[in-house]
Amino acid sequence: MSWLSLKIEADEQSAGRLSDALLDLGALSAGIEDADAETEHEQPIFGEPGEPVDSLWQHSIVSGLFPEEADIPAILAEAAAAAGLAEAPRHRVDKVEEQDWVRLTQSQFDPIMISPRLWIIPTWHTAPDPSAINLILDPGLAFGTGSHPTTHLCLQWLEKHIRGGESVLDYGCGSGILAITAKKLGAGNVHGVDIDPQAVVASRQNAEQNRVDAGFGLPDTAPKTPVDIVVANILANPLKVLAPALAQAVRHDGQIVLSGVLAPQAEETLAIYRQWFDIGVAGETDGWVCLAGTKR
Repeated sequence: MSWLSLKIEADEQSAGRLSDALLDLGALSAGIEDADAETEHEQPIFGEPGEPVDSLWQHSIVSGLFPEEADIPAILAEAAAAAGLAEAPRHRVDKVEEQDWVRLTQSQFDPIMISPRLWIIPTWHTAPDPSAINLILDPGLAFGTGSHPTTHLCLQWLEKHIRGGESVLDYGCGSGILAITAKKLGAGNVHGVDIDPQAVVASRQNAEQNRVDAGFGLPDTAPKTPVDIVVANILANPLKVLAPALAQAVRHDGQIVLSGVLAPQAEETLAIYRQWFDIGVAGETDGWVCLAGTKR
């Protein structure tokens, strides 16, 4: 059996209405994503604890999956009318063939070498080097599998700088990958926090799978005393908002590691954190940077 994937260009006002209309018109699934994702025009959208996110991207892609026999032109026309559009927006239709989606997904994730002594291994693979530090982690609902440049940059920093016994706070832990890796590298007390309860659950499961003693919770569970290392792989805008809180979480002479920052955003982000830290660019990959420094 095959399906049809309909992708529609939309603005902030029409995206939600188009997505709802596609579901009403028989879509098996529907979604909205940033049309400028992973470019310099990417528009971060985030919410603080207890505050709902009430806006969408200015330039979105609305997608819907339909049975092969669906009348896409008619569906598009009805969806546009339901969204209050005068005419059908720009769109594309792709045929999606039936596949073994589990095997296809697994084939896209091979072991990732962070350094000769640090690897990330999906559960369906055998570790290329059993003597290395191997983090067992499958792709899941929470962000952070080690494949994205921002995660990779943070892992490289941890691999080079963890000496053993440090207290570590992973702010915006996602899958828990950074906190778990810090612990495997020899860190002492390690804790991860995230505003998404699902991320907390995923992090705890991943820690258990790796036989790692690390704590995870919502932001109000963060350590009450400053720690040796704070690592935050989020996005530039929330990092700016969180700067005072993250600075307070680091002890004097402690380290901060920030990623999720595009190269053009680095100087503005650095300017904010230089109020508390001697900080600079520690690495760059594919247009993303890692910022790291010491608290004065």
